[in-house]
Amino acid sequence: MTKRTESKYKINRRLGVNLWGRPKSPINKREYGPGQHGQRRKKPSDFGVQLMAKQKLRGYYGNISEKQFYKYYEEAVRRRGDTSENLIELLERRLDAVVYRMKFAITPFAARQFVSHGHVLVNGRRVNISSYQVRDGDVVEVREKSKQLAMVLDSVQSAERDVPEYIEVDHRAMKGTFARAPKLADVPYPVQMEPNLVVEFYSR
Repeated sequence: MTKRTESKYKINRRLGVNLWGRPKSPINKREYGPGQHGQRRKKPSDFGVQLMAKQKLRGYYGNISEKQFYKYYEEAVRRRGDTSENLIELLERRLDAVVYRMKFAITPFAARQFVSHGHVLVNGRRVNISSYQVRDGDVVEVREKSKQLAMVLDSVQSAERDVPEYIEVDHRAMKGTFARAPKLADVPYPVQMEPNLVVEFYSR
């Protein structure tokens, strides 16, 4: 297991959940945190519960930086409507998240790398910024030269995940459309996400 993979799964063990629902996750064997004190369990405070909710959501999207995550919160507050729903929408509109949802990459980490290496087109133009916000109706596709990459073919054929209803995808053409903004209930998280607690955490 590479250092990068180890650190990725360490997030699972630290949070005590199989964040991406992957069968390889060590949390399936050891349900305690990393380190020599990982087996100690104590009841978290309200702050601890809110912090855990934030770390779960931030970690799920490839452990994006705290600074960037807070910017999403600020934008969610600024928009009309339910702040927690707005936060989920902003995260799901990230290009790397859309690539992951379309099953062009096996994990959010792989999706971010796939985008940053220039393998993805949005409406026919190459976009290599993983945080790029995809709009309703945008067409996202794998570049012609990249369609036969083993990692893409393996991911598309994987039975680990299904494509959610707010995304349309043609795996033969390696092309999909972001049909609409999802609500929290639409997003196929393997674990319970509580964006309302994230909002509470930042608004303390």
